[in-house]
Amino acid sequence: MTGTDRYTPFLRLLPSGDAAGNYPLYPLSLTETVTLGRDPQCQIVLDPLVYRAVSRRHAEVKPVLGFESPDGNHFWQVGDLGSANGTFVNGERLKDVQVLHPGDRIALGQNGPEFLFECQPSVRTAKPAPPTPPARINLPVATRRKRTPAPDRLSATSPPPRRREPDAISLTQLFPILSTGRQLTRKAYLLPGGITVAFVVLMFVAVGNPLAFNMLLAAYLAGAAYYFVYELCGKRKPWWILSGAAVFTLLLLISPVLKLFVFVFRQVLPGELPTGDVAVPFPILLIKMFFGAGLMEELLKAIPVFAAYLLGTQLRSPYRERLGVWEPLDGILLGSASAVGFTLLETLAQYLPEVYKATLSSGEGAAQLASLQLLIPRVLGSVAGHMAYSGYLGYFIGLSVLRSRRRWLILGIGYLTASGLHALWNTVGSISPVFLALVGLLSYAFLAAAILKARELSPTRSQNFATRFYK
Repeated sequence: MTGTDRYTPFLRLLPSGDAAGNYPLYPLSLTETVTLGRDPQCQIVLDPLVYRAVSRRHAEVKPVLGFESPDGNHFWQVGDLGSANGTFVNGERLKDVQVLHPGDRIALGQNGPEFLFECQPSVRTAKPAPPTPPARINLPVATRRKRTPAPDRLSATSPPPRRREPDAISLTQLFPILSTGRQLTRKAYLLPGGITVAFVVLMFVAVGNPLAFNMLLAAYLAGAAYYFVYELCGKRKPWWILSGAAVFTLLLLISPVLKLFVFVFRQVLPGELPTGDVAVPFPILLIKMFFGAGLMEELLKAIPVFAAYLLGTQLRSPYRERLGVWEPLDGILLGSASAVGFTLLETLAQYLPEVYKATLSSGEGAAQLASLQLLIPRVLGSVAGHMAYSGYLGYFIGLSVLRSRRRWLILGIGYLTASGLHALWNTVGSISPVFLALVGLLSYAFLAAAILKARELSPTRSQNFATRFYK
């Protein structure tokens, strides 16, 4: 660490809950930056299955070049790389870079892995007092994200493996499947891949049966769109309760409840939707869509979310937490799942038959093609349509549970906003595809913003597996 190499700086990974234990040391370079995170390109790599709260590129430790003490001591500083859960030094969240002192503890996230900064004497010298950085150093204006040549990468979960001969090869290298084990299911999307294969086989079998083929294709596309939202939310929720929300909504649509909603919102309230080619001024059409589509359909799709909340209040732990609605992420997941059931029934039972009948005069093949051309964008587009509105309203339902004193204000704002987005989408569809794309993008932005805020507010944040995107 000094000009005479009297000291060597290290980062020591501490065991959970205690500073004792023989954990590996990771030496720091006098010239190079050491990056910590889950990305395999980092110099200290954290296992994503063990340290889920750690970002891909979480923090970095680098030498303060050009600032040495009169006796030749070097100094190191730590900086956060825009991580989701922050970097903490001695319990204080890091806002900028900070010079390290021997004994400082660096935590990646509030409850994440913790490293101890140490300066150990070299074996060639006596044991002088370790150097201490001054109270304040005027650091140069540095580009914190500047990439430097990377030293050898280290693993924070096991000691570095032995070097093999360049021509050595093992059986597991020749047959990788013999060594992957659980990683296939946890890291390689084995379950989604298996479901995809199953749907492909079923669709081959259904060739020649348009109804069965369309149902299989719609179910697969809807599942894929929902899986995207599920991964983005990053909280585990039993799939059977999510599927139950979709089925619950589907049953509501074929029950007398739908007729009651239609009577209230489209006959009592000014939500009667225009029919035929009658031209309706934009403001009038927007009002009709707000009552007849926005308010009516969003309330109907929210019923399974409220039902899950009531169910959770009647159960005991751990089932009440797993099945109920206790935070915004729960509401988003259940609301989006409810929208899947709504989209499937609306598309398959209403829009496709209408298009098929309208184009049947051109031949059965043309009618089937037109139906397929409508099915694909409608189901895939639900991530910026029904799933976006219902997921956004679900955020407010979950938030009202966390902030129960302002429950009605929160629910009112969420209900009106989701209904307004829904009405705007239905209204601009008759004007221009460009406006339709803009409203769809806006709706998805509202959903994505709600998901990011819900991840931030989540009481189980450290246990969630939220996906992050990088440049």
